[in-house]
Formats: sequence, C-alpha cells, structure tokens
Amino acid sequence: MVEVYDSHEQSERVKKWLQENGSAIVMGLVLAFGGLFGFKQWQLWQDGKAQQASSEYETMLELLAEDRLNDAVANFEVLKSEHGSSSYLPLAALQMARARVESDQVDLAVSLLKQALPTAEPPPLKVIIRERLARLQLELGQLDDALATLDGAASDTGFESRFEEIRGDIHRARGEQGEALAAYRRAMDLGDSGVGYRPLLEMKIDDLAGAADAAESS
Repeated sequence: MVEVYDSHEQSERVKKWLQENGSAIVMGLVLAFGGLFGFKQWQLWQDGKAQQASSEYETMLELLAEDRLNDAVANFEVLKSEHGSSSYLPLAALQMARARVESDQVDLAVSLLKQALPTAEPPPLKVIIRERLARLQLELGQLDDALATLDGAASDTGFESRFEEIRGDIHRARGEQGEALAAYRRAMDLGDSGVGYRPLLEMKIDDLAGAADAAESS
C-alpha cells in the first residue's frame, strides 16, 4: 500500500530525518570538500616540486656545459636529496656520469649509473643506462659485473645487437676468443644494415676469425 502524506506531514518527516542525520550530512560535506581541497593542494604541491626538479636539472646541464663540474655536483645533490623520486634524477645521473668519465673519474660514473638504474623510467632510458654501465664496467676490468649488467636486461630492448657486441668485448678481454667471435656474429645478425658501428664490428670479427684460422693452420 502506497502511503501519501500532505505537505505538512512531509515537512515534519524531513525535519525529523535531518535532526537524526543532519550531523552526518554536515560531516560528509566537510570531508568531501576538505578532501577536494586537500587533493587540489596536493596537486599544486606536486606541480611545484616538478618545476623545482626541472629547474635544478636545467641548471645542472648549464653548469656542465660551462665545465663547472663542482657546481653541477652541488645541483645534482640537491636534486637527489629533495627530489629523489623525480623522473629528472636518472636523467641527471646519466649526464653527471658522462661528465665524470670526461674527467677521468670512471669509478664515480659507474656508481652514479648503478644508483640510477633501478628507478630509471621510461624503459628506454633504463636500457641506455644499462649499456653505458656495462661499457664502463668493462673499461674498469669488472668483467663479471659487466656481464651481469647485460644479463639483467629485458629480453626485448632494441639494443640486442649492441649488447651482444659488448658481450663479445667482455669475452675477448677474458681471452675467450671463440665466445667473443660468436657474440660478435650474433651482434652482426641482430643489427640493422647501415648502422654506424657495423664496420667496427666487422673488423672485430675479421680479426678474431683470422686469428682462429692462423691458430688452426699452425
């Protein structure tokens, strides 16, 4: 049976309901608007942090371009301490590592790249850092570490040919000529024709293949 109330009775029921539930409504509105205000404030804070990180990164690049490494290091440290989760930090580490290499501080460059690798985004940046790290570890004679760096890459990076070339260099440094030659040949098969490093790769293959032939004929 449908109940029909006159306007006075409806009004009285509304008043009673508000008396019983009004405080909950007010609290809900407070929380809703407070949450919205808080979210807006959080967004503004995030935007401000991103702008600060961008500013520190750009300043660091300018200082590096002026060969002011010590000053650039100070900016990098601010970026690392105050914006540790920023996407600018891995980029900054990559640039700082390059500056360290140019200053013959390869060990410091390796440390920077190792710190940046786990959190580097987007994925292509992680691949670039991994390649540079492996090459520097090879240069320092850290052959096992260099191989581990390469082996830690995803199966599809777009850098497979370059990674195989580095793997060949590592095996060659170990005196493992056969493994090095096989890696160089895989690099050649995986690489696109016309890329700049192929002539050097061909020289490495010819050198090792010639040495292998000479060893067999002797």
